[in-house]
Amino acid sequence: MIRRLVVGFALVFTMPAFAAPPIAGRWLTADGSAVVAIGPCGAVVCGRVIKVLKAPADKADAARQAIGTAVLTGLVPDGEAWKGQLYNPKTGKTYNARVTRDGGKLKVQGCVSVFCQTIIWTAAS
Repeated sequence: MIRRLVVGFALVFTMPAFAAPPIAGRWLTADGSAVVAIGPCGAVVCGRVIKVLKAPADKADAARQAIGTAVLTGLVPDGEAWKGQLYNPKTGKTYNARVTRDGGKLKVQGCVSVFCQTIIWTAAS
């Protein structure tokens, strides 16, 4: 009996309390300018631009070149979230990323040091 209790406690305390919900799928960016497909990239998860929806006419070539760009890279589960890197193709900068899912919404947070900005992506049809 005591052995079962010890084994039970050991299992409870060594298992993660929460697992990061899956984030794979197609997501519309916060500004509605692109659709990003998130899925496996080897041992990690990444997100690539698969469609550009809004681009100024004078930047049509740049919009076409953005297709295939990895904007989320190296994502691995970390508790209830996914952590990796976020690339902003408009600025050319890369940030530490934390991504969480809430139903049909994806909370994408980009951080430099302790300064963070959060945007919300929605599930794309």
